[in-house]
Amino acid sequence: VPTGRLLASNCFQCHGTNGRGPGFDRLAGKPAAELYRELKEYQAGDEGSGLMAKHAWGYTDAQLRALSQYLARQR
Repeated sequence: VPTGRLLASNCFQCHGTNGRGPGFDRLAGKPAAELYRELKEYQAGDEGSGLMAKHAWGYTDAQLRALSQYLARQR
């Protein structure tokens, strides 16, 4: 199992399998840089301290990059 997929599996509960929805925002196919930036904003608390911030706090920078790259490759 690729590291990115394993890390992203935590996202699937709300964002659908491989980030394809339905549910919250569709993550599949979004640019990796955009996903990474959004996750870093959550991690920094720029988007509040809600559920996404709590999830983002649990990842290292390298893990956020791997997760973002995995989701960007999904279609």
